[in-house]
Amino acid sequence: MVKFGSRGKGIACIIASAFGFALMAFFVRLCDDFGGEITCFQKSFFRNVLALAIALAVFCRDRRRSRAGGDPRGAAVLPAGRAWVPLVLRAVFGTVGIFANFYALSRIPIGEGMTLNKTAPFFTVLFSWILLGERVSWRQFGHLLLAFAGAALVMKPGFRGGGTFAAAMALTGGLGAGLAYVCVHQLGRMKVNGAFIVLFFSAFSCVASLPLTAIDFRPMTFAQVLILVGAGAGAALGQFGVTAAYRYAEPRSIAVYDYTNVIFTALFGFAFFGQVPDALSVVGFAVILLAAFGMSRKGNS
Repeated sequence: MVKFGSRGKGIACIIASAFGFALMAFFVRLCDDFGGEITCFQKSFFRNVLALAIALAVFCRDRRRSRAGGDPRGAAVLPAGRAWVPLVLRAVFGTVGIFANFYALSRIPIGEGMTLNKTAPFFTVLFSWILLGERVSWRQFGHLLLAFAGAALVMKPGFRGGGTFAAAMALTGGLGAGLAYVCVHQLGRMKVNGAFIVLFFSAFSCVASLPLTAIDFRPMTFAQVLILVGAGAGAALGQFGVTAAYRYAEPRSIAVYDYTNVIFTALFGFAFFGQVPDALSVVGFAVILLAAFGMSRKGNS
């Protein structure tokens, strides 16, 4: 019988996170088809509002359990003094990553933007090694490279030029996400409640995007409101999943599974937009799965 330990839980959570973020991307892509064009900041604000509400509800529940003595982890309390530093940095890096990625996707082809953004797992592993002193083997790094190559085959970036700054912003999005996940892992080491991490980040992102949303607010149809509620639900699943994943396991052993997001996104495209994967995409899916299988083999953890 296979033991489902901390690493197994981390893998399950990061795959759930990948599904949640793919669901979010699907709803964001769908939004402009049911009304006027909405700015990326407005989408980000309404996306984070629902995640904030869900995180607040979960944290309040955990607080009640903790006070009643029903939370064996004892984690549903406000962070201690030292924990606020990675908590604030997680919010800052994550928000910068979202804004940079949304900016890039509005100015360069989605394949190029998403490929550059998918450098996030590399940055997560790299900075976990540099900042947290975690050991990373060449084999683990090789599996990350293999998964990235598979993602590139699926997304097929052209890199035709003319969007240098936007491409830099897409890369900045990946850097911001990677650094944010390193902070999440450190917060997990410090036993900070996962719901509070999501709550703080969502609140910070809402406050940061509110002025930019107010400056250029676009009226929304009822359908768009419902769609953005769906995007918020997907974002909440993504945030809770990735937060739990990096609390359970070290980035070097699970980051490669974040690339399942590419497979989920392609499945949504096929099911709802009639986007049939070509031969290169099928090869890319196989390469991603091969990298995940290689990472799961004994001796890679």
